[in-house]
Amino acid sequence: IFASNLSVLETKVAFIGKIGRDNFSDLITSSLENKNVNTDLIIHSDHYKTGLTIVMNYHMDRANVTFPGAMGYLFEKDITSNILNRARHLHLSSIFLQTGLMKDVVKLFQKAKKLGLSTSLDPQWDPSEKWDIDLLGLLSYVDIFLPNVKELCRMTSSEDIASSLNKIRPYANIVVIKDGDRGALLWDTNELISKPAYLNNNVVDCIGAGDSFNAGFISQFLKGSALERCLQFGLIAGAINTTSFGGTSAFSDIEEVKKTAKNKFSFDFK
Repeated sequence: IFASNLSVLETKVAFIGKIGRDNFSDLITSSLENKNVNTDLIIHSDHYKTGLTIVMNYHMDRANVTFPGAMGYLFEKDITSNILNRARHLHLSSIFLQTGLMKDVVKLFQKAKKLGLSTSLDPQWDPSEKWDIDLLGLLSYVDIFLPNVKELCRMTSSEDIASSLNKIRPYANIVVIKDGDRGALLWDTNELISKPAYLNNNVVDCIGAGDSFNAGFISQFLKGSALERCLQFGLIAGAINTTSFGGTSAFSDIEEVKKTAKNKFSFDFK
């Protein structure tokens, strides 16, 4: 969802992951290619099936059931320096579902930063609820950390945003905290900025809203926009996501995205 919608937001995107050779792998590659995402780096496994998630949507909340399949066998060594040298930014999502990559995730981000890339991470939920990751060791190599409120609190064993930020303050760079229909917060070592959500009174589907928020934010970050503008674009992209099903269907092309932003949320992309 992130790669697809970031591409629609006029950013050049390549996707790397590991999938099988089955109908689901065909669906993944074709859907990404339809949104002009480069799929040349995707690794096809002859031994493992493509991972699959069933998402059950409950208004503003959801439950996921995932068969990890091949995604558990993507490793840090698969993301070579030659691959990273083709990019200017590395974004990683759902690290807790990628058990093969998770053990060396700090090494991956170290490598990316050494090669001059900017980086971002959306950890997403840990289905085991162990949250067993070297967060403090990782954060110094993550330019933009993009958890939601619950994920941030669980990863830091904290009760609220303030205590979570106090724990990671010496290590983190930019922290962007998604808070559903309450909007989002941004902390950049100097101050905490809060912006309200663009509310949709006729929500169709919230699946993928966080990924779309990330796409909106990163699209502007890569253009060198001020962080407050990045936050605003994240919020409008998340809101646009809720106007259609499945996380990507609201992002058919850039002109439709702009039209939805203008007509439904009185937001002008200029």
